[in-house]
Amino acid sequence: MTGGHEQLTARLDEVTVAMESLTAMLDTELDLGQMLQAVCDHAVQVVPGADMASITLVREGVPETVASTDQRAVNFDREQYRIGDGPCLRAAETGQPVRVGVGAVGDLWPQFVTSAEQLGVASFLAAPLTVDEDMSGAVNLFGFGEHGFSELGTKILELYTATVVIGLRSARRYFAARELVDQLNRALETRAVIDQAKGILMAAHRITAEEAFQRLVKRSQDGNRKLHEVAAEFVAAVATTT
Repeated sequence: MTGGHEQLTARLDEVTVAMESLTAMLDTELDLGQMLQAVCDHAVQVVPGADMASITLVREGVPETVASTDQRAVNFDREQYRIGDGPCLRAAETGQPVRVGVGAVGDLWPQFVTSAEQLGVASFLAAPLTVDEDMSGAVNLFGFGEHGFSELGTKILELYTATVVIGLRSARRYFAARELVDQLNRALETRAVIDQAKGILMAAHRITAEEAFQRLVKRSQDGNRKLHEVAAEFVAAVATTT
């Protein structure tokens, strides 16, 4: 009894260290791919019976393995994507963990039995990653033993993936904010060059701002080109002749 308690305590200590490491990553500008790879590496260490790990992200309905500890895990993921079902896709779709042994896999997904035997995988555990309405996924664990993973292993993985979801959501917000800033900067640059071209036309032809703008619009339509490209080309041409 004491031995089991000590093993559980040691396992929880490992989970705590892994989660602290992951949380520390969230406070840095570490590449998202590196963070997800670290998630796979830690998951194999902290979940009993896990021999391989991968992460599936589903964006716009398309699943993709974005990190793994073993090419065999990637190959099995791809087999699921090809068929359109399996432990990782089921977890991503339902938002519920999927824990099965090879026997249950044969009942649920008989088309995977051959692949599982070829890869030497006998146990599967997938915990969902519910990021937002545009992104879901799963952390997928594969075991070579026929243990089917334990309830404790499932709870440990769910606890760990909760931190992963926080990281993914933060990354999504960061990239969305950065894209918005880039769009605003491009809009400001575009407006500046259009205003500059309008000013040149107004001075050269003694016309109003609206008339100058319409001339630029006509050039844009005649050449089937974007307005800011026409304006930039016009400004550059004037600069070379002055």
